[in-house]
Amino acid sequence: MGSKNTAVVGKGEGGGGAWRMAAAMGLSGTIGLFVVASGQSTLTVVWFRCLIGAVALLAWLAWQGAWRPLGGKAWGWLLLGAVALIANWLFLFSAYRLSGIAVSTVVYHVQPFFLIVLAALVQREAPDWHKIPWLLVALSGVALTSGLRFGGSQTQLLSGTALALGAALLYAVATLATRKLTGIAPAQIAGLQLLLGAALLLPWVRFSAEAFGWKAWAALLTLGLVHTGLMYNLMYAAFQRLPAGRIAILSFIYPLVAIVVDLLVFDLALSALQVGGMVLILLAVVAHQRGWHFPPLAARQPAAGA
Repeated sequence: MGSKNTAVVGKGEGGGGAWRMAAAMGLSGTIGLFVVASGQSTLTVVWFRCLIGAVALLAWLAWQGAWRPLGGKAWGWLLLGAVALIANWLFLFSAYRLSGIAVSTVVYHVQPFFLIVLAALVQREAPDWHKIPWLLVALSGVALTSGLRFGGSQTQLLSGTALALGAALLYAVATLATRKLTGIAPAQIAGLQLLLGAALLLPWVRFSAEAFGWKAWAALLTLGLVHTGLMYNLMYAAFQRLPAGRIAILSFIYPLVAIVVDLLVFDLALSALQVGGMVLILLAVVAHQRGWHFPPLAARQPAAGA
């Protein structure tokens, strides 16, 4: 059994955390396509994601024989992560309906900053200050790429913005809760959180299975197996391997992929500013990964021998 549990490692930089996070964020960028294709309500989509994802992850865990008994403290972090994760989905999907995908996406991507602040406060993980400007560059890129167009009322805009901010904070909480669960297989953490989420949402779910067409079932199965089972296994493994700063910057792959999906599938026409925004996101991700100093800060460093 021990030999099959090699996927569980500590929170260091190694162990393939970067490619796992990048792959997970790439999959995240295609979620909207399948949510739209399902034709179902937000609550229904979230519940099916929880149920199908939990079954897939726990089946994989059982096949690996990697189950670990959990203590009381671990169950506490697991429950906190589950509530934060499910509430994050509900808040974000609701924000899309109120303030639109463009505005909600920009607001939601303050979550890397929430993550860095919470990691500093809760886990005493000191931020790498010279890399913070690259997060701001990436956020600026998201703002330019989205176009920031909104055609609803001011009340809708404020409500959607508040929900997107709440979703961003909840994502950071879920990330930190997962990073507290060291030595436990990612499939076990995510599977149990999703099972708890399905149980918590069950009293409010209303749907008729007979009314679902094959497209709806195909979309929901893809969301459950690929965008939840596979994606959260990758993402939670990355959370256990990477520091908060690396997780934060790699999160910007998600909006970049989402824009590309809109471009390819929904015939989105990009302006010069939006193309520039995508370039800024890519630049920020590469610069952060390679440890480049932000030019203005690098220029202030004293010359050798000064």
